[in-house]
Amino acid sequence: MSAQKLIIFDLDGTLIDTVALFVGTTGSVFKSMGLAVPDEKTIRSVSGLGAQVGVRRIAPDLDDAQIDKFIGLYREEFLARAMQSKQEELFLGALEMLNALHGRQDIVMAVATGKSGSGTDRVLKGHDILKLFTSVHTPDTNRAKPDPDMVHSAMGIVDCPKQNTIMIGDTTHDMEMAVNAGTHALGVSWGYHEPDELKAAGAHLIIDEMDQLIPTIDALFGDK
Repeated sequence: MSAQKLIIFDLDGTLIDTVALFVGTTGSVFKSMGLAVPDEKTIRSVSGLGAQVGVRRIAPDLDDAQIDKFIGLYREEFLARAMQSKQEELFLGALEMLNALHGRQDIVMAVATGKSGSGTDRVLKGHDILKLFTSVHTPDTNRAKPDPDMVHSAMGIVDCPKQNTIMIGDTTHDMEMAVNAGTHALGVSWGYHEPDELKAAGAHLIIDEMDQLIPTIDALFGDK
């Protein structure tokens, strides 16, 4: 049997399709606070960074109280929209892919996301996939991406070395986090950031289809 390997997944834009929900909610909160709405590319650029970091980056003139207000409004509206329109669906093929990896003796899985702890718990339990992951890491208890803290925490729990770890995500922040942690960086093209951005941020490989993921994981580990 080969040595145990750790696969760490981002959530939004990688496993969960939230692009329209995130962009729409963020723009709505800017409007409700009487602020100029950034363009969509700017909004998409901060996905995965964690609430505090993301808001400070796209609204640098806000003070601490305004940032707290923004985050509160965002979380309230995001949840309302998600509950009303069910816009936190798994990407096609994601569940089958996760179950296939979970069934392998040589692989364990974790989550590293910029989503809040409560939002992450809601989504994972809502899709009944929390049980598939050995650990779940959010900015609530770790430093936000691209700091490698979440990756280091996930590796530490299962005592997995960096050469046996892959970080999978759709943003430059995911790729930078993987680079900072010294792990493999695998980008997916169906999320928030463009493939050329992922490549520039350090992605070792980028895939375009969910069914390419497992063969690419094996290729990165040299198993195929």
